[in-house]
Amino acid sequence: MLNDTFHKRFAELETEFGKMPFVPRDGYRNSQVTNGFWRKWATSTQSLITAVFGPTSPHVQNFNSLYEKCDGQDYDVKALHAVFQSAKDDFEGGYLFNVELRVSGEVFGDFVALARQSLSEGHKDVAAVLACAALEDVLKRYASLNQLNITDKSMTEVINALKSAGLVVGAQKSLLDAMPRLRNAALHADWSKISEPDVSSVIAFVEQFLLTKFQ
Repeated sequence: MLNDTFHKRFAELETEFGKMPFVPRDGYRNSQVTNGFWRKWATSTQSLITAVFGPTSPHVQNFNSLYEKCDGQDYDVKALHAVFQSAKDDFEGGYLFNVELRVSGEVFGDFVALARQSLSEGHKDVAAVLACAALEDVLKRYASLNQLNITDKSMTEVINALKSAGLVVGAQKSLLDAMPRLRNAALHADWSKISEPDVSSVIAFVEQFLLTKFQ
């Protein structure tokens, strides 16, 4: 799971900072860190908090601002660490929600965009495969993230599990009933059973599902 990977990386970077060599400067009260040491740590930290919090988060913006001004002086490097520590505390304290949902949503969003582009270019069958693949994967991922056991389950069984758990309701619940038929037709290349409106409906459903469940 992504959360476990992020948790491990935060711990690794905290350990790396603890080994940072702060070297006294002759004639100065403050110390300095060699460029290669602090910049390596800062680059890895920048990558991590961007992946976890998103590029527009206060953690990332504050870190980036400090990074641009840092020249290795101890107070600059320690300021970077303070932002890192804030991000680490917020993440480990459970104040950041749905990391995996957000990242998964971005990935599935790319699939949907490709499906929509293929459909607009007249490649209905290609669009059907992409859309149905995104649909099945997004339902399984959502079920897994909500602790449902869907190992080796068919799409229909996954849908039933989501319904039973109350994770899909209302219009989404009704629309899902027609999706296994379209998925099966695409999987078995039974193109005559899939129309352009069918593909559009799958794309629209996945887009709406991502907006409501993966934010």
